[in-house]
This record gives sequence, structure tokens and C-alpha cells, in this order.
Amino acid sequence: MALRWSYPGGNYMRETKPIIESATIEVYTALLPKTMVVVDLGCSSGPNTLLFISNVIRVIADQCKSSDGDPVELQFVLNDLPGNDFNELFRAVEKFKKSDTTDQLGRAPPFYYISGLPESYYKRLFPHQSAPEGREACLNKDNIYITYTTTPVEVKQFQEQFHKDFSLFLKLRHEELVYGGKMVLIFLGRKDEDVYNGDLNKIFGLVARSLQSLVLKGLVEKQKLESFNLPVYGPSIAEVKEVVMQSNLFSMDQIKLFEANWDPFDDSEGDDVHDIAHSSFNVAKGMRSVLKSMIASHFGEAIVDALFVEFRCLVAKHLEEEKTKYALIATSLKKI
Repeated sequence: MALRWSYPGGNYMRETKPIIESATIEVYTALLPKTMVVVDLGCSSGPNTLLFISNVIRVIADQCKSSDGDPVELQFVLNDLPGNDFNELFRAVEKFKKSDTTDQLGRAPPFYYISGLPESYYKRLFPHQSAPEGREACLNKDNIYITYTTTPVEVKQFQEQFHKDFSLFLKLRHEELVYGGKMVLIFLGRKDEDVYNGDLNKIFGLVARSLQSLVLKGLVEKQKLESFNLPVYGPSIAEVKEVVMQSNLFSMDQIKLFEANWDPFDDSEGDDVHDIAHSSFNVAKGMRSVLKSMIASHFGEAIVDALFVEFRCLVAKHLEEEKTKYALIATSLKKI
């Protein structure tokens, strides 16, 4: 079983918890494994990773208790790009291990082991049944994602690269998973079928405007900006279903779309942002953690601070007018 998430908002765990629990229980009851491998793909270094681990441990503990079966050991593998802050992550893991995780009756949780795997998940990560090429350059003017000025040819390149990458991702995970294994994926998408009206267009548009501002200040070369496009695409549910169906590798048990505020610490349901200064700081901090390595690699480390100062100001102005949300897609897939 594997989990992928990409900078979700604060209601991410609440919305996806039932899907993860269902997949965990189904794999456990179908396979009755002595060792269960659980992989967090794109784990980052935040608290949601530990919350995910805690939930899986709890579910397995409940299953072992109710079935009176043999104890199962859990192997958690935390995967992200080598630039991820694994030091911070494993300091948090050590605190997590020292915390009291016994249940109300004093029973200890299943034995579990946590390891890190710094590698791109667009490569094989694990042995067979044990658990990308770059996009052609498109100028896209001085934008970094799809906007209303992006030509249909350039949009098609984004879509084709998503199809290619997601198909490869499914193929690699199919080779690694045992039959009966399940995979829960959570990733940014869009609720509108119109690709020009996607839910990522606005926030990445603000990143582009921040870079454009640095061009005007002489901190970024215009040619550098024109040659930079984010290797990201927010698909619709229909596009996700299409790739899964064409792969003929997984059956889709569940798929749902939900929304999360830009500010990952804002769980409010209303249309107003109560503390714009605080929320804009949280949004900028989160986006920095996602984009820093890509920005530094292309433009140089020196511009990172200035870029996200500009970005935070633009986010604050945007939140004064509109409380925008991310669209997230969650799906549960079973190897066939």
C-alpha cells in the first residue's frame, strides 16, 4: 500500500482518513501478512506524515485485536526527493517513537519500523512484488503554468506529460506491489473540466507574477523565466480515470474530490480569511517548501528569499478579495 500527497490543506487527513483505513483493512484481511509494508510517497517533513503512520498503526492494532490472528509487523518507508529535510523528519520520528502509544487497556501497538528512501518515485523504488523523461521545452511566454495566454499546443504538452508520468508511476507501483496490494493516492487536481480554469492556475499565477517582479528588479534574467515551466499538472477526475483505465493495471475502488484552503492551518468553512497576514505567511511557507529546490536549481539559491517575500505580498492581496481553495483528488487502487 502506498500513499502520495502533495501539499494538502488542513482538512486533508479528515477527508482521506476513511479511504486509507478501508484500504489498510482490506489488504490486511485479504493477505494476512506477517509483515506489512506501508510506503508514504512524497512524505515531505511535516506532521501529517506522523499522523498517517499513527492512523495505520491504530487500524492494524484494532484488526489484530478483533481477529486474534498472529501479530503483524509494520515496515514504514518514507519516500521523497533527496532535497527533502529528512533530518527534521527523523527527529520528529524519534519523538513519535518515545510517545506513549499504548491503548486504554495498556496493550502495546504492533512492532513497527520506519526508514527513509530519498529518491524520485518516477523510478523503481522496491524489488518486484515486494511492496521520467523531461517535457519538451515550451516558452509559455513568462508564465510557469497554464494561463489564459497559454496556447493549446503548450496545454497539450502539459497534458501529455501528465499522462506519460502517471502511466509510468502506475506501471512501477504495479511491479512493486503484491497481488491484492492496494495504493491510496492523494494529489492536487482540478474540479473544472476546463483546463484554463484549474485550481492551480491562480496560485501558480501568483508565483509567476513574483518571478516577473524580480525580472523587473534585475534579480532574474528574463530568458531564465521564459525557459522555466513547472513540472506540475492538476488533472480532473475524468483524466485520472482515463489513465487508470488505459493502464489496465489497477481497479479503482474509490475516487473523490474535495477542497482544502490555501492556508493548511485554516480549517474554517466560510468564505472569509480571518487573519490575512498569518494565512499569507502560512501559504508562502508551504509553497516555499514545495518549490524551493526547483527554483534554486533553475534560478539560483540567491533569489529564493526575495521571491517568497514578493509571493507572500501577492497572496495577501489575493486573500483580501477571495478565499481560494485547492482541489484534491483521492483514489484507492487495487492491483489486478
